[in-house]
Amino acid sequence: MPRILTKKGKGYLPAEQEPVLFHGIGPFEKETGKPIKPKKQTITYTEVFGKTLALLAEKDKRIVAITAAMPEGTGLDEFAKRFPDRFFDVGIAEQHAITFAAGLSKQGFIPVVAIYSTFLQRAYDEILHDICLQNLPIVLAIDRGGIVGADGATHHGLFDLSYLRHIPNIIIMAPKDEDELRHMLKTAVECGKPAAIRYPRGEGYGLDASRPLKKIPIGQAEILRDGNDAAILTIGSTVYPAMEAALRLENKGIRITVVNSRFVKPLDEELILSLARKTAKIITIEENSLQGGFGSSVLELLEANGVTDCKVKRIGAADEFIEHGSQTELRRLLGLDADGIEKTITEMMRDSVSERKRAY
Repeated sequence: MPRILTKKGKGYLPAEQEPVLFHGIGPFEKETGKPIKPKKQTITYTEVFGKTLALLAEKDKRIVAITAAMPEGTGLDEFAKRFPDRFFDVGIAEQHAITFAAGLSKQGFIPVVAIYSTFLQRAYDEILHDICLQNLPIVLAIDRGGIVGADGATHHGLFDLSYLRHIPNIIIMAPKDEDELRHMLKTAVECGKPAAIRYPRGEGYGLDASRPLKKIPIGQAEILRDGNDAAILTIGSTVYPAMEAALRLENKGIRITVVNSRFVKPLDEELILSLARKTAKIITIEENSLQGGFGSSVLELLEANGVTDCKVKRIGAADEFIEHGSQTELRRLLGLDADGIEKTITEMMRDSVSERKRAY
């Protein structure tokens, strides 16, 4: 029987020698194969994750890192060099990565499993039964959460909040910037429960990443701006655009409370309910599918507590697959940038005024 043997990069020597580097490529020098990279201004979320995990691992020998054939892509290459005996690459087997993490956890380790959001979907059953049902202290570091951009429809991480938040025992966080990611990682490692942190692809905001790490109280949101006309509940990468939109609206005389929710599960129930009763207008913003996502959890909270006189508008990804495009372009099309958020809230406020006039 004839056999076929494939070789990645076959016919182009630099690609044969560096198959990982040429897995996904941008511009490069044809003669040498060296990538032509634009000058990077700030550190990426992935790099912040990798550096912070290595810092935590220095102080806690129970911490181990697991990846599914993506050590460089998930930022674990530095961890692998510094702690080779505590690093495990299981290959393209996300399901096995989760079950393997469960086994290590039962032996007293604190596994941190770094997987892209779109690939973690493959391990849903293992997350549910092997981690959450057992209530094991395992951290899911979910890279590429939200709009991923130029890798096409298959690589967007627009469903993780929806496919995780209904599972009992799990804590779900999303940082507003790279500095908050550092503190969330410490929180997740030390919380003693299943915990997931989802963060976006790309660079952060250039914040100081050298401050001492601190734990964030589980389920505690933070108010970034205060106003009486409406309240924005935002999470992760949508926080800064929401802040910009709120500033523009204030120049129009519309004063908005902006909340960095930080946690999708558990929600800061007391704060959300108080804002619903105070403003009677809530806007939720998420870089996730609207079906079953963060905004849905807020609606469920209001319904469970009998809050029926609060108008809610959810901003997020519609019930469709998002195609190829840059992050900037796709966020604009989805109304997730500052312009889109400002427009949506302006229309919501205008509709409320019209409804009051009709009532009279």
